[in-house]
Amino acid sequence: MTAPDPVRFDETHDILVVGGGSSGAALAGRLSEDPSLQVAVLEAGADVNNWLGSVPTAAVLMVPSKLHNWAFQTVPQPGLGGRCGYVPRGKMLGGSSGINAMVYIRGQREDYDAWAALGNAGWGWDDVLPYFIQSEGNDSFGAPLHGQAGPLKVSRLRTDNPLHAAWLAAGLEAGHAINDDFNGATQEGIGIYQVTQDRGERCNAARAYLRPHLHRPNLRVLTQAHVQRILFDGRRAVGVEVRVGGELRRLRARREVVLSAGAILSPQLLMLSGVGDAEQLRAQGIEVRHHLPGVGANLQDHPDFVFGLRSRDPVHSFGLSLRGGLAFGAAVRRYRAERRGMLTSNFAEGGGFLRASPRESRPDLQLHFVVAGVEDHARKMRWGHGLSCHVCLLRPKSRGAITLASADAGVAPRIDPAFLQHPDDVAGMVAAFKLTRELLHQPSLRAQWVRELWSTETRSDAEIEALLRQRVDTIYHPVGSCKMGADAMAVVDAQLRVHGLQGLRVVDCSIMPTLVSGNTNAPAMMIGEKAAELMRMAPERVDEVVTAV
Repeated sequence: MTAPDPVRFDETHDILVVGGGSSGAALAGRLSEDPSLQVAVLEAGADVNNWLGSVPTAAVLMVPSKLHNWAFQTVPQPGLGGRCGYVPRGKMLGGSSGINAMVYIRGQREDYDAWAALGNAGWGWDDVLPYFIQSEGNDSFGAPLHGQAGPLKVSRLRTDNPLHAAWLAAGLEAGHAINDDFNGATQEGIGIYQVTQDRGERCNAARAYLRPHLHRPNLRVLTQAHVQRILFDGRRAVGVEVRVGGELRRLRARREVVLSAGAILSPQLLMLSGVGDAEQLRAQGIEVRHHLPGVGANLQDHPDFVFGLRSRDPVHSFGLSLRGGLAFGAAVRRYRAERRGMLTSNFAEGGGFLRASPRESRPDLQLHFVVAGVEDHARKMRWGHGLSCHVCLLRPKSRGAITLASADAGVAPRIDPAFLQHPDDVAGMVAAFKLTRELLHQPSLRAQWVRELWSTETRSDAEIEALLRQRVDTIYHPVGSCKMGADAMAVVDAQLRVHGLQGLRVVDCSIMPTLVSGNTNAPAMMIGEKAAELMRMAPERVDEVVTAV
């Protein structure tokens, strides 16, 4: 039998990073500090290096639309009355850090210590804190818990919004502590978020980790490059097949292929390449290269409910009105002159971490106080001005999955977060609803709004549960679908290497065994930072001629 001809590669690099989002950008930027490494980043979206990418409020144009956004949908959710949820994910260099609310949160010490306790050595809090500090360039807080020299700029909000005072006063009236630093000694309390901004402009992962280094001859970034599958020589990943401008190309990796496409697309790409649950792969007509049943399983997300309020203030809250339009015009002029004011808003300006019950040893709820009316991810608009308050459950017990809908990389996978499938999640969200509503009705905050928009008549637990099932959706924190661990359902080990294969790692939030207690953007960059060091410490290399399949 004649051996097949070797696949011809168009280009060769040491490391191919699939995805230029929060983790991938951090990883590639750090790896490229070593001039002996040739690093290529393959990003399916564009490089949005213009006002859409830099003006903080511009995210309102992208989150509800398909503009630089994958705009995925979930499968019908039984826990939500059969509704399909919405899953916006950034499709650009910088990934979801280009469309998110820029909230800088690391999570709780216990989150990471739990990862280590599950057998993931090197991922406890004391292990990961140095990478958070290394990443961070904070304009307000320093040692020992913060960094001020890192590439990711973190700052106080520059909106100068008087609604901050009302939010903080209401917190005190409800008996909560005021917390000036949610990433400090304790997370609990009510406060104003710090954001990933640099002097009033969005600091996404591309701005932090990639654009400053594009002059490096060993760093190459390809945008609008949609990877179709991983190429293997036996059990070693040796490259990728990627569609660039309608042309199918093959790029080779001398050392490693790294998937940093996120919790939705990294497991999809593994499965499209024949790595996953064998039965599911065969059902899609995909040849099984490696049976790894955990691929796509263990999907987790924070279930979230949004209170909608009619605002009394058309100047300091966003909305649709003549007076608001005039205020917005003034805000544009101020932003151009000072990089301050309304256009620097991340919308979710205030927040808090609370315990639904005194029995909880640490916060299990997170709040986002939004200076705008938000309904259905801003896809539904109302005349007038609004305020909103998100409340999400930080450690849900429901577990979902990513599965293939097609063997075509251009078809989105099936996304099932299994919202409110576990009864404890329902009970937790009912308690969260009550606690948040109590805060919103405190005198200082009650003075800022006219009425609740869709929760006014909700009183009994049964009525609250019914409303939750009508309106709960994601707060944009999917993780866990390529989990790290040593058990039968783990996908990667503690060095983020895919079990049973060589030359292949996953570096993004899909590796989280359990959700962190808060927003996932800062942890995603921490994962990229730590992975870069792991790869420098234990590089994999293959120089022989390969036959890729």
